[in-house]
Amino acid sequence: MNARSHPHTRITGTGSALPERVVTNADLVRELAARNIETSDEWIVTRTGIRERRLAAAGVRTADLAERAARAALADAGIAPDSVDLVVLATSTPDFVFPSTACSVQARLGAAGAAAFDIQAACSGFVYALSLADALIRTGAHRRAVVIGAEVYSRILDWNDRATCVLFGDGAGAVVLEASDTAGILACRMHADGTRASILSVAGHFDQGAAVGDPFLRMDGKAVFKLAVDVLESSAREVLGVADMVPQQVDWLIPHQANVRILAATAKRLELAPERVVITVDRHGNTSAASVPLALDAARADGRVRAGQHLVLQGVGGGFTWGSVLLRM
Repeated sequence: MNARSHPHTRITGTGSALPERVVTNADLVRELAARNIETSDEWIVTRTGIRERRLAAAGVRTADLAERAARAALADAGIAPDSVDLVVLATSTPDFVFPSTACSVQARLGAAGAAAFDIQAACSGFVYALSLADALIRTGAHRRAVVIGAEVYSRILDWNDRATCVLFGDGAGAVVLEASDTAGILACRMHADGTRASILSVAGHFDQGAAVGDPFLRMDGKAVFKLAVDVLESSAREVLGVADMVPQQVDWLIPHQANVRILAATAKRLELAPERVVITVDRHGNTSAASVPLALDAARADGRVRAGQHLVLQGVGGGFTWGSVLLRM
């Protein structure tokens, strides 16, 4: 198969995996109160829109969730795992320094010989991974990819920091991306600004077998909010411009699920009705690289996203990174 005979790619399947444990705001308020940290359901909902999140049990790794999501996507597409020749996994919480979590998933799936690697672009990771898989398939080098976003963010949260620990959840989402004669993915754009790294980061690292520096996620919420809304608007307009489209032609906007205020502000900037924004942050929390594929799968499962519709998928996160993908289902 070559790029000339198959110049396009299409998403042919989606899948999700969420931990069994549901932690409501009320549950979290009680747990934090035991640490003498004051918060409330009203405080969390007003600022974020989050009402509950899923947290992984002890011993559950990123690869566990990623494999489940990948298998669900493959089943949805009607594809055998051994026909996959590319596994791209976006995560900021890999199981090991190496081997990559993608290699672990490749082995578990039985996709022998498939190229497999991780992408680290924080909450933009899935958009980056999908963009790269699209490019690799278009070259003719690969034919069928599983693209995954998977995170166990609960392992890098400071549970004494009210500003961050209420925001995040664990989970994984995946898509099957295949070479196609008809256009599915219409445009992809990725960007970064490394000078903004300090506003959202986990600055700790390993040195000589010891953790050095701050191992927890830290965020300047106000700075992230302002930058996120600006770049989500600009990157949406950028990919739409490639296809000579305007925001009003988009059926569904599926942005990174950071908080409802960012989602609402982005929709307002694009002059899109709030009803055309897929929102799952209320029940998933911010699942970083997993949030976009989880939201896409949820919207397909409940019938909102249908074949032939135009979608804009968006990510924005630490790095500082951002990007958008325009596609036709």
